[in-house]
Amino acid sequence: MAEVKTTPVAGKGSPAVGLEVSWIDSQFVMIIAEKGVVACGVIDKGVMERAGAAIAIARGTPQKQLVTVDDLLSAKIQDVTEKAAGYGVTVGMTGREALDILS
Repeated sequence: MAEVKTTPVAGKGSPAVGLEVSWIDSQFVMIIAEKGVVACGVIDKGVMERAGAAIAIARGTPQKQLVTVDDLLSAKIQDVTEKAAGYGVTVGMTGREALDILS
């Protein structure tokens, strides 16, 4: 069964919204903040670069998928757009750290 769940997420600045989406064969998770988004690997960095968006991307593995907002907050950021980097988001920080910068 398809499911969409939104969850309020406290950031260091403005509040954010977590979005967990799942269906029979897959899922994705992201947190939408004031200045940008922390997301799983469903986001295409190239598209977001062209859009000028601040995006921090973490990627799960088959053994450790990113399904919940908590999974995303504890995951390591593996890629960032130029705009996110301009705010101070870096590869290797946690999703929580990236959210605090983008909120």
